[in-house]
Amino acid sequence: MKIDDKTSHNSPSLRFPEFTGEWEESTIGKEFDLYSGNTPSRLNKEHFKGKVNWISSGELKNHYIYSSKEQISEDAAKNLKLLPKGTFVIAIYGLEAEGVRGTGSITQEPSTISQACMAFIPQGDIENEFLYSWYKKHGEVIGVRYAQGTKQQNLSYDILEKFKIAYPSIKEQKKLNKFIALLDERIAVQSRLIEDLKKLSCAVSNKLFQSVKGVVIPLSGISNIVKGKQINGDFLADVGEYYVMNGGTEPSGYYDNYNVEANTISISEGGNSCGYVQFNRMPFWSGGHCYTIQDIVSDVETLYLYHYLKSKEESIMELRIGTGLPNIQKKDLAEFKVIIPAIEQQRTISNILSLLERKTEVEGRMLIAMRTEKQYLIHQMFI
Repeated sequence: MKIDDKTSHNSPSLRFPEFTGEWEESTIGKEFDLYSGNTPSRLNKEHFKGKVNWISSGELKNHYIYSSKEQISEDAAKNLKLLPKGTFVIAIYGLEAEGVRGTGSITQEPSTISQACMAFIPQGDIENEFLYSWYKKHGEVIGVRYAQGTKQQNLSYDILEKFKIAYPSIKEQKKLNKFIALLDERIAVQSRLIEDLKKLSCAVSNKLFQSVKGVVIPLSGISNIVKGKQINGDFLADVGEYYVMNGGTEPSGYYDNYNVEANTISISEGGNSCGYVQFNRMPFWSGGHCYTIQDIVSDVETLYLYHYLKSKEESIMELRIGTGLPNIQKKDLAEFKVIIPAIEQQRTISNILSLLERKTEVEGRMLIAMRTEKQYLIHQMFI
């Protein structure tokens, strides 16, 4: 590849050396027919008992989509356009939701789509694989700047058709497409490795704890369960020294202080993920929807207790009450039973499971690096 310091308006800054000259410029409306689908009537239950793919906007997370969560009958599909394999489809409804804006996939089977999706059917010299990468570069910005609506943010035909798109010759497109496909395959292999490691960890954990023998004690009998302190969201930052755990699986922001020391177990108190168990290796701020397990007695290893609770996460989640915003009561968590074996066995179990967890984390960081590298290359190799 070569970096062109004298890049013109219509050629990318990073390019394969055998290609020169400016790219063509057109609009989405000129190069593609745009089609948005529909939802067959659910009053007729037979409509959703078929084998024809019916894709909704929440399914467009990966490069390729092979099958949809719901299939419709051939009779229901008669009122929809059956898109051929290789069609690029994006989400156009609900773009305010995390993980929806900027998403799109290429169909790998003939499919129909809902009205929350838009399909791009080529009419010119732009291949759908090229369009996929172009949208990976611009989709997020398009969703932020041009989506309409207050509660639900949507894109429309009138908006999309006007977007300018620059593209090279078919030969250069094919080389770019092949290169991006290799990056995606590497990411897919890494993702499968991580999933396999998680399955292995789960299997090993189940095996170890199924055979463990020891004293059965309520969680409150070996530790102090402490509920965190809520912080006004206005005081949280996007980056900072101390992360804030507050009822989710990810930090809700960052704060300039901490109220819990490093190497502490936390359990989500409220929200859809209440019962989520996490080991915190760094000092952090425990929010109002977060429990921390503190003052653990000396004959119980902290890492053993973490791995035990993590293995019982589903059971802990079953303690939740309420529907709108479920939560776990402190008194119920306090009574949760824990098996405590001899200290030597605790250390053996925690060493095995911690090793597997650290390996998974290392591979996870590699996956993040691969995705970051791909996004960088797309931004440099596409206009």
